[in-house]
Amino acid sequence: METDEKPVSENEQKYCCPVEATLGVIGGKWKPLILWQLKEDILRFNSLQQTLPGISPKMLTKQLRELENDGLVGREMYPEIPPRVEYSLTDFGRTIIPVLEALAQWGIEYIDQKCSSK
Repeated sequence: METDEKPVSENEQKYCCPVEATLGVIGGKWKPLILWQLKEDILRFNSLQQTLPGISPKMLTKQLRELENDGLVGREMYPEIPPRVEYSLTDFGRTIIPVLEALAQWGIEYIDQKCSSK
């Protein structure tokens, strides 16, 4: 089956479907939660880690770097002692918020349905 759509390539990853591309960027356990925490606040690493119980510093660092490389999260480092680093959504990163809000609404409805069917 031939298609006129060309695969999207980002970081050498080729996507043939827009949903696949979206999940490739924000998929996984932690990325949506990190983005959700940053939707209204600029947070430092430790504050972000405290809002995400169970995430290791190594995993948080990895996920933040990937989100930064994909252009969704900005990292601002201040030349202080000790150094202060703040994370925030970029303008492009803010465009994912309606998607996350739709996921949150769906989750609320799903939980309500599961609780009411018991």
